Amino acid sequence: MQTSFCPPSSSRLSRTALSIALSAALAALCASNVQAAETALPEVVVSGAAAGAQSWAQWQSAIDLAQRRAATNDTASLLLGIPGLSVNAAGGVSGLPQYNGLSDDNLDIQLDGMGLIASCPNHMNPVLSYASPSQVQSITVYPAGMVPVSVGGDAIGGAIEVKTRAPQFAPAGQASISGGEVSAGYASNGAARSLGLNAYYGTPSFAIAYDGALTKADDYSAGGDFKTFTATGRPGQSLARDVVGSTAYDVRNHTLGLAWKGSDQLFEIGLGYQDVPYQLYPNQRMDMLGNTEKRINLHWLKQFGWGSLDARAYHETVDHFMDFGADKRFWYGSQTMQGGVGGYPCSPISPTCAAGMPMYSQSRTTGVKLQASIDLSAQDVLRTGVELQRYHLDDYWTPSGGMMWPSTFLNVNDGKRDRIGVWGEWQKQLSAQWQTLAGLRVERVRTDAGPVHGYANSNGMGTMMNYQLRDATAFNTIDRARTDTNVDVSLLSRWTLSPEQDLSVGLSHTTRSPSLYQRDPWSTWSMAAVMNNFVGDGNGYIGNPNLKPEKATTLSASFDLHSADRAWTFTAQPFYTHVSDYIDAVQWNAMSNAPQATQLKNQFVVLKYVNQTARLYGLNLSGKMPLDNGALGRLGLQGVVNYTRGENTTTGDNLYAIMPLNARLSLTQQLGGWNNALEWVLVKAKTQVSAVRNEIPTGGYGLLNLRTSYSFKQARVDFGIDNLLDKFYALPTGGAYVGQGTTMSINGLPWGIAVPGPGRSVYARVGVKF
Repeated sequence: MQTSFCPPSSSRLSRTALSIALSAALAALCASNVQAAETALPEVVVSGAAAGAQSWAQWQSAIDLAQRRAATNDTASLLLGIPGLSVNAAGGVSGLPQYNGLSDDNLDIQLDGMGLIASCPNHMNPVLSYASPSQVQSITVYPAGMVPVSVGGDAIGGAIEVKTRAPQFAPAGQASISGGEVSAGYASNGAARSLGLNAYYGTPSFAIAYDGALTKADDYSAGGDFKTFTATGRPGQSLARDVVGSTAYDVRNHTLGLAWKGSDQLFEIGLGYQDVPYQLYPNQRMDMLGNTEKRINLHWLKQFGWGSLDARAYHETVDHFMDFGADKRFWYGSQTMQGGVGGYPCSPISPTCAAGMPMYSQSRTTGVKLQASIDLSAQDVLRTGVELQRYHLDDYWTPSGGMMWPSTFLNVNDGKRDRIGVWGEWQKQLSAQWQTLAGLRVERVRTDAGPVHGYANSNGMGTMMNYQLRDATAFNTIDRARTDTNVDVSLLSRWTLSPEQDLSVGLSHTTRSPSLYQRDPWSTWSMAAVMNNFVGDGNGYIGNPNLKPEKATTLSASFDLHSADRAWTFTAQPFYTHVSDYIDAVQWNAMSNAPQATQLKNQFVVLKYVNQTARLYGLNLSGKMPLDNGALGRLGLQGVVNYTRGENTTTGDNLYAIMPLNARLSLTQQLGGWNNALEWVLVKAKTQVSAVRNEIPTGGYGLLNLRTSYSFKQARVDFGIDNLLDKFYALPTGGAYVGQGTTMSINGLPWGIAVPGPGRSVYARVGVKF
């Protein structure tokens, strides 16, 4: 299907020469054959109360989903370009969305209506990692303060809904339809490859579809050297100084969908399966060396004379395995030393010989949702529903020798997190120009965990104190069950001020209970603590069973100025969020089992989760405008500017991993089947960093990205160059580089190296429909 004209290069010089030549050729092409990067998804047009809760969403209206899909294998990266959204780097296909300064568990992220949970102490398997970009059909986002209670709960930030491709029914009067698409892609940096296959068959009442995606990549290279060492901790193996270790991956995603449709109802069955042989992490001590996920998703929608009934039930199982990947030291213990250098293989496994550090996570998630939408009148809709979710987790580390000996370390034993919630909301069309929505949601969240123990029933001795017995005893003697009653309230209003002006305002109070990985990891031992880290800062974290739920009050607005035909638009979105009982952290002293009296600086540290107070505020600007429509086709400009500030008002510190001021500006053009865009990414230096975490500052940078595509009747070809000028830059929210070497020891690696972004990458993708 694809002939690769961008093969991997053996040297930076040849890769650069190839990229420059292709850049020049493409620039010439763009000068005469160009097209605007139009939206792949329709913009939301509200029409009456029946428009539903989704009418309050901010759609992906500023970017071409198909073009973005060609440039990445990470579904989270498809969100780039939406106002307020960025991605915290993690694994190659497991980026964590950040929305107005809140990320990960603080957001309500759903895949095909399922609120799945990351089952890993490093959050290596977040919900969006279970869908490849080629499988995504639509993305809907709701800013914090603008989230209807019917969309979801147990989050204090915005909401993100991703839907994969659904089976297609044949039109009425046509016996059947069938078809599909085969796609293949390649990117030069890291030799990233992707293959996709979608096939469907449908009649007017029955449809079936398969969607598969295979993605694989090697370590990528930065735009220059960023480290002074090459050792990996594995004798005879080294990494060049510009290679970002532990960024390789191999992922296989498969879905099968079946659907039946009647005159007034729809029933769907979705099956999903993921197999990950490996996904390495540059900002984590461990790597994913196995992840098997299976899920079933049942959905029923029924129309009645009074409205509709929407029901969903799903079940997921996850088997997750971590250890040290190919770029990190595997062998530990005195037997591994030769000539003063460690990491040599040894045997047998014993207190002086350790073979890695195997870690396992196994989970089950079951969810049920039921919602009724009642048409009270032509102007009034009442939505009410109930949601239940049960989650079970076992996280354990089997003995491997050395200090990981002789028993299994129980990190989270028999962990449970169960939610039940009820809600109601009233949407009213007060006039042709004024619409309101008021909602109330009440949830009960219960968490619990069983007794634990460490590798050894002792506290260690001398310089090898690890306090496993002390910490396990303290955890086991307390009542670990916690029950939270959480209340969410949303008040939304939208006005059409004129044919060219719209105003939306939202006020909400939302609540999120702590996760199992925030409440239950119990060990103060630095080696165990650094394995409990889902923010990628290189530090270690201790859970806190006494954490309270986070409670956020958010005021947000959106002012939209546009032409009557929306050929040009300008949108300003200010927001302010106050969070009480915000879950932050304090540095912890294992010996005294108390907060550090004096803060440690310029090194990796152990921290414990605590409730404090925080505030976040900012402004997102977005817009587009036409420039010309002549011989060169339709020329246009579009852009997004995001500013977010996050502060811990209890300590005066900055919140961790807040994206600095940034912008994306694109020159777009259209002519016939050609779609081209030249994108300029600008990011300010990150100087407002979290002191308690010793967060690493990063410099400002600007990148140029070039994208082009041509659509035939039955095919589409995408081509582009990311980081056209091969600039070196550090990712502001990419965390600390711990991608190679002796990662088990908390300060066995140099502190102060931020994970760099990729250097120049030339990519292409071909999709053929049949």
